[in-house]
Amino acid sequence: MKARKTLSNRLATRYQLILRNEENFAERHAIGITGSKVILFSVILFVLLLALCLFLSKTILAKWFDPEFAQAQANRELVSLAMRVDSLALEVDRKDQFIANFQRVLSGDTSTFNDPAEALRNENKPLVRPSTLAISSTDSSFRRNFEQSELSLITNTAVKYQELQSMFFFTPIDGFISDKYDAKKAHLGVDIVAKVNEPVKNVADGMVIFSSWTQDSGHVIMLQHKGNLISVYKHNSHLYKKVGTFVNAGEIIAIVGNSGELTNGPHLHFELWYNGNSLNPEDFVTF
Repeated sequence: MKARKTLSNRLATRYQLILRNEENFAERHAIGITGSKVILFSVILFVLLLALCLFLSKTILAKWFDPEFAQAQANRELVSLAMRVDSLALEVDRKDQFIANFQRVLSGDTSTFNDPAEALRNENKPLVRPSTLAISSTDSSFRRNFEQSELSLITNTAVKYQELQSMFFFTPIDGFISDKYDAKKAHLGVDIVAKVNEPVKNVADGMVIFSSWTQDSGHVIMLQHKGNLISVYKHNSHLYKKVGTFVNAGEIIAIVGNSGELTNGPHLHFELWYNGNSLNPEDFVTF
């Protein structure tokens, strides 16, 4: 009787897989295999296919096999949209404040201006309402004596605006000053009378932040320079630069004119602003 093979014998029995040419039966390849190799290769192939299926089900085929995929994707998009809306709202608020500040600069109103840098420096100090501050008679007397003394001649130009002293300013236009700077009369710049069609030049390197028409000042162009310095050119007949354009010092930006309601003849109204405070242009620019 033929002996029955055990499992170990079946796994150890060697077989040969021969590939022959169909036409002449010539042997092409011969591969020796055993039952154990067949099982091992089958297990490896199964594991690889299983891993590939899991990978595809979590990536490319997730939207067909994962019921929570659509909800998760919708949640991610919702969070992204919420963040964008919040960022846009903050940006719109900043733009509104930016426009409001420059409208006040154009109108010459600085009564409610709060210096952001000063607010940040004093953010840890308690706020005190002005109405709660009482000035003693001794302090008032000292203040009057100080204002009448020579020490009061130490101006902001020499102390507060030291950063501007190192800057070189080009003359915006050739002409003579018909109306000087006078903060008490709310004339926060100088009026320069020049020839007709005289070009207006930029006083320092900077970026155009306003270039448009206003009812009172006509064609107005404003430039932001380093050190929070802003130069303003009003009553022009034509503007050559658009908002966002970088302009070099001495470059032509406009043509002198007589535009706007608050003018009585061709001239340039020129202003300088530093940290929200108006400056006397004659302290920095040679006309």
